[in-house]
Amino acid sequence: MITSKNRDFNDIFAMPILKVVFKNRVFIKVIQLLTLSLFVYAIFLGFKEPTLENSFTRYLFWGLFWSLFMVVSLVTFGRVFCGICPHGFLGKYITKLGLKKEMPKFLQNRYIGIMILVIGWWFVYYSFPSFWKTPFNTALMFTILTLLSVTLFYLYKDMSYCKFICPIGTLTRAFNKISFTSLKTYSEDCKECKTFECAKACSYNLKPFTFEKKNSMEDCSLCMDCSSACEAVSFKVEKPSNSLFSKFKINSAEVWTYILIIACIPITMSFHHGLNRTNLANEFIWSKTAAQFEQLFNLQGLDTVGMFSFLYALIFSILTVFIGMFLASKLLKSSFNTTLYTLGYAFIPIFVIGGLAHLLHSFFTHTYADIANGFIYGFNLDLQKVENLASRDASWLKIFSFFPYLAVVWAYLILAKRLKFFEASTLKKVFAFFFASALISLYLFLNLYRIYVFNTYGVKEQNHRHQTHTKTVEKQPTVLTTSKEINGH
Repeated sequence: MITSKNRDFNDIFAMPILKVVFKNRVFIKVIQLLTLSLFVYAIFLGFKEPTLENSFTRYLFWGLFWSLFMVVSLVTFGRVFCGICPHGFLGKYITKLGLKKEMPKFLQNRYIGIMILVIGWWFVYYSFPSFWKTPFNTALMFTILTLLSVTLFYLYKDMSYCKFICPIGTLTRAFNKISFTSLKTYSEDCKECKTFECAKACSYNLKPFTFEKKNSMEDCSLCMDCSSACEAVSFKVEKPSNSLFSKFKINSAEVWTYILIIACIPITMSFHHGLNRTNLANEFIWSKTAAQFEQLFNLQGLDTVGMFSFLYALIFSILTVFIGMFLASKLLKSSFNTTLYTLGYAFIPIFVIGGLAHLLHSFFTHTYADIANGFIYGFNLDLQKVENLASRDASWLKIFSFFPYLAVVWAYLILAKRLKFFEASTLKKVFAFFFASALISLYLFLNLYRIYVFNTYGVKEQNHRHQTHTKTVEKQPTVLTTSKEINGH
């Protein structure tokens, strides 16, 4: 075990202020306890005051936690949200007292968590848009997840709930790869180590001294327990998505997470909250299918347009990936799975970086005020209502339109870099690039097409149902709504 260390200049633990934030155990414990307290209080208040007037419960979970803190932290410092997550924080103590059994093989499936998110959250959200917005249902959902996590933490070892069952566990692991930080160790100090204190301190049964060789942080949640056990642990600033330019053990669940989340958020939002807001809305296939469905069934509370926008987004996204990767695999003379799971990592920026455009735009136009007013309500503070930082038509907000294009360029760059892992002629790689990037190109096309439709046909007066009232509008701002509901509104 190393007790002192002269650190590299790019080691965050060598930077006084950031060292306190990411390494000081007292500070981290205070943040964890504060997060847990807010979590518990929001659930309590959700049951006590279940009406929409309770803005605290809604905006704590769907504004502050998801997505403001999570998305911003994923693209910068990585998976730090998992390090302060109430479930993970409690889980470490519960696991130590628990039965420490091996989780059954059928539960050791990373697709479980992502499917809970896709079906339990996104399908329900688009089909019944008001369901998860109520404080009561929000509190109920997190109560169920908490009871489930406590049970699994008690039964199984190595924080298995976080790895396989948590709805955002696989998501944060998958998107962690685009951040500009990495947790490693100073190899020169580990060569003679015989105590392995960093590994012993890890509740996830990980070995930090192997991360650099594997070019992967695996299930590391950046809780920083290992950094307290040994000074040889580092947390370094590196080039964003640096690990994606080298080989590592690929994970099929991670690639499918990218595909499904892109379908669920930016693609569906382009359909439902983008194109469906135009006067051309009724001409799209999801709207026509919804109209036919409504003629056959009259289900109260069901947003048929939202449901079919979601289903068609899934179909189009998956078909686009399958066709594109199939043709690319033929050109590269590689198996379909190898091609998909090697090149699919290029999809990462589309959700994380692309989503920042709307996330930051919304922060100034309503999210900041929503969260602040939620806290004023939740703690009964004698303060005036907080106003939005900017109006929706503020011209300076157009600067955020840069992010979706950055996401596309970044995704293309990652794809080009990862093509080097295949042995093929340059010409074949060029054509393979064209086909393998089909999902990225679909995202770009939808954003450009949405702007064209808005400017050409105008915006429709609508409430996510079939509407006929229209109005003429001025030219729409070019901020690309890659994720209308990325912040839960």
